[in-house]
Amino acid sequence: RWRRRRRRRRVRTGTGGGGGARCPLTPALCPLIPDPAAGPARRRRRERGEAAAGRDPGPPRPEEPGTGTGSGPGLARRLLGFELRDLARWHRFVRLLHRPADPAALGAFRAAFGLLMALDVPQERGLGHLDRRFLDGLEVCRFPLLPFLRPLPLDWMYLLYAAMFLGALGIMAGCCYRLSCVAFLGPYWYLLLLDKTSWNNHSYLYGLLAFQLALLGADRYGSLDGLFRPQKRNTHVPLWNYALLRAQIFIVYFIAGLKKLDADWVGGYSMGSLARHWLFAPFRLVLSEEMTSLLVVHGGGLVLDLSAGFLLFFDATRPLALVFVTYFHCMNSQLFSIGMFPYTMLATSGLFCHPSWPRRLCARCPPWLRGVLPHTRPPRPSPDCHYGGRGGRGGLRPRQHLAAAFTLLYVLEQFFLPYSHFITQGYNNWTNGLYGYSWDMMVHSRFHQHVKITYRDGLTGEVGYLKPGVFTQSRRWKDHADMLKQYSTCLSRLLPRYNISQPQIYFDVWVSINDRFQQRFGGLVDPRVDLVRAPWSPWSPTPWLLPLLLELSPWRERLQELESRLDGHTEAVFIADFPGLHLENFVSEDLGNTSLRVLRGEVLVELVEQHRNRSLREGEGMQLPAGQYHKVHTVSPEPSCYMYLYVNTTALALERNLTRLQELRERVRNGTGERWGWGGWRGPPVSPPAHPSPVPTEKEPLPPELRPILGEPLAAGAAADPVVSTFLRRQRRLEEQSRRREASLAQRLHRFLRKKFYLFRRSALMTSISLRNLALGRPPLEQLAQEVAFANWRGEEEEAQPEGGGEGQGGPEL
Repeated sequence: RWRRRRRRRRVRTGTGGGGGARCPLTPALCPLIPDPAAGPARRRRRERGEAAAGRDPGPPRPEEPGTGTGSGPGLARRLLGFELRDLARWHRFVRLLHRPADPAALGAFRAAFGLLMALDVPQERGLGHLDRRFLDGLEVCRFPLLPFLRPLPLDWMYLLYAAMFLGALGIMAGCCYRLSCVAFLGPYWYLLLLDKTSWNNHSYLYGLLAFQLALLGADRYGSLDGLFRPQKRNTHVPLWNYALLRAQIFIVYFIAGLKKLDADWVGGYSMGSLARHWLFAPFRLVLSEEMTSLLVVHGGGLVLDLSAGFLLFFDATRPLALVFVTYFHCMNSQLFSIGMFPYTMLATSGLFCHPSWPRRLCARCPPWLRGVLPHTRPPRPSPDCHYGGRGGRGGLRPRQHLAAAFTLLYVLEQFFLPYSHFITQGYNNWTNGLYGYSWDMMVHSRFHQHVKITYRDGLTGEVGYLKPGVFTQSRRWKDHADMLKQYSTCLSRLLPRYNISQPQIYFDVWVSINDRFQQRFGGLVDPRVDLVRAPWSPWSPTPWLLPLLLELSPWRERLQELESRLDGHTEAVFIADFPGLHLENFVSEDLGNTSLRVLRGEVLVELVEQHRNRSLREGEGMQLPAGQYHKVHTVSPEPSCYMYLYVNTTALALERNLTRLQELRERVRNGTGERWGWGGWRGPPVSPPAHPSPVPTEKEPLPPELRPILGEPLAAGAAADPVVSTFLRRQRRLEEQSRRREASLAQRLHRFLRKKFYLFRRSALMTSISLRNLALGRPPLEQLAQEVAFANWRGEEEEAQPEGGGEGQGGPEL
């Protein structure tokens, strides 16, 4: 009896001889009980004994997201893939970042990124129209981030683009990998810093991803370098290679979501018109357009950006996240002209999956195809990884400590940079910082109603006006104080060539942001504020920049209500101005029935040619004479709000005449036009016609000037009617739109590929011409013109539609 009680006690306590009694607890809890035979000291002695005997204990399995290889997976290990204690000590953190990982997913992303960047170079980077941007001798104002940056001569710019393109191809193929990364990175960041007007978030992201890939071991799987360097082929990569890229993509999603917590985005004002797109037609079947914009466009975008990074990280939610982010980026590819960005983000989704997914995918391919695909065998050990052993702080090299420190500092810097605008205060405008590195994508939409550039001759005092955008190739300068300063400085250098000495430049820019009132962007109408000599510093606030009237934001609902009451021919413009300032405006003769109505405050309307003034208070209004200047002075102590109501009578008359021509052509084609005549026609739309529609009053054939509406040539000696010419152009445009809309999928694909083919063809030919010029010198001008004309050829179908030139590249209009 005593022996039986003793055996029961041994079983309950888990002790006893013979190697120890079996633990009666569940297998999940067994690891929680320490095993004397498997202590750390005995494990280290066993590992040293195996190493001394020449036996390789073998590396542990590579770490995977959401999995681990320790004893007893706890909650943190099951969710995060590591224990929280791995973050408690620096050496544990370094060992965590250097756990071995399969290089397959990293190699697949490298190949996809290189391919997308090679496609991006002729398109969004501008190789296809490089000569229009950097033509030698072109008088144009540029906006570099660093003032000393200047574009190279045109032929050398083509050489720079060629190096960037070859670098992208080298990244894709993994050929001379480090050199290819440098060849792509150098020109890319040079071009990005050369022109701030081309900045956007995804271009900035491309540069960051290329910089990271240059530091990673992305050429260890599926690369040409692996064929010539067997010691690198199919070897493990440290876990920090994946952690760095995953953290970058997480920041893109999450910070974009935090930026969308802005009141304008949450209220549905940032992209109010996007819900009209055909992609949202299924949502409009159950929701109104306003609710589709608020719930689907703004609410859906906010929730997806905030949650996408978390959903992609965890194994349980990753399939759902892949579905949503794929749908989201496919929609963005149709909604916006953002180049390769949607496809790049789709490629990054594979980084969150199991690192061996490309290897398993290749294993499922037919045997005859596996010969040209990367390895399907498990990866080999790498000296860059940490496989355990020697415990504690041992086994870690200085290079591994440096890699861990870089990873940590880089991630912290990327979290800090979107909120670093308190340092670079000179770039803060109505929105903080330069657009393009803060992940505030699509949060602000702008509409410019009025832009005036005034110059004054410093010697004679002569005052004149410049066409907005003259000497520029972009419109981004209107929204940034630093670019306005650069623009004015550039104009002060160029205008003396047009007999304007010591020019002084003044801007008057009116902007509406997120459906607010049109208001001044900067206090630039005061003649004492000459932007050529105005102060500006990147480290201090801009003193001559007027603030955004945020207190008028609640008026947006009322403005929308006022617009909804208007008929289809009346338009409204809502203005807000500061006390003591005035708006000078001209009412065109094309605008009939133009009136001004005060919504808030008090204004004084000065009719310049009539030499009389009229004071208007809230709720009062007046008619404005057409063909004359007037000034609206804000005399109230608070900002004034008023609106213009007008009807474009010329456009309305033109639309009526075009409608009558359409009806007349249909009657003639139906066999009734020649019988009933054309009595409703009243000629060009200088004034509204007496009869809004054709009236059968005469029985005679159409006159010669109307014959072209039937497809007949204009009779010899007959003058072309401008309204008929406008009608024919509109009909051709409508027929082309209808043809494209009704085209089959194969026809649309053919048109898309044809357009891209001629773009890449021109890029290749112009690059080869420039490289020939560098190597052998430029040929005679006639031969060069013929070569450029051959490069510009786009096929017989498109010869009648020449590409438009750049904006504002001619001389100034004074």
